[in-house]
Amino acid sequence: MTNTYFYKRISTKEKNDKQSFIRQDKSLKKYAEDNNLIYNNRTIYQDDTSGSTFDRKDWKALESILQEGDTIVFKEISRFTRQAEEGYKKYMELMNKGVNLIFLDNPTVSTDYIKNLTNIANTQELVTKTALEGTIKLLLIVELDRVQQEREIIVKRIKQGIEASSKKSGRKVGQLDKMSKELEEDIKLYLGDRSIKQIDLMKKHNISRNTLKKYVRLVDFKK
Repeated sequence: MTNTYFYKRISTKEKNDKQSFIRQDKSLKKYAEDNNLIYNNRTIYQDDTSGSTFDRKDWKALESILQEGDTIVFKEISRFTRQAEEGYKKYMELMNKGVNLIFLDNPTVSTDYIKNLTNIANTQELVTKTALEGTIKLLLIVELDRVQQEREIIVKRIKQGIEASSKKSGRKVGQLDKMSKELEEDIKLYLGDRSIKQIDLMKKHNISRNTLKKYVRLVDFKK
């Protein structure tokens, strides 16, 4: 009998960010419901530690029970790992063991897709096979690198917006009658990447922490 498990992770920088687990939970729970899968304490594993290592309490507990044919579902590949080289080794180790990995936000690196490429590689001559294996590794590493680059771009965009903002005058802190479209979009970015700091959003839009929290709850509720 094969089993499907669900894995959530937040980094050490996100430890005070309960919303990160909640967002992952929403996506994973919906996937379970859509596919008639059991989603409870027996199938859910989660860690609040860095993605640069696989030395994580719940991850090790999960990995110790995995059998051929089992499946692990993640919201995104960065919850599996943030380290490209070690991440690739662990990915291939699990796939070769017959464990399926599903990344809801990164379907091109889910094992079903990669297995198809691997199967093609195994039928080719040595040169072609080696090239395809390199392509598989590159695909995984590029996806991990893309996640990191997107995070850095988003943070940079927010900081530049603070410097260029004309909203620093003309309104007392906390006085915001209606959430602007720009603020809403910035909050969406913030909800997707908590390396963006609340204080940066507060400065850019000249609002208090309490006001920001109200709008964060409102935008998160809409998602």
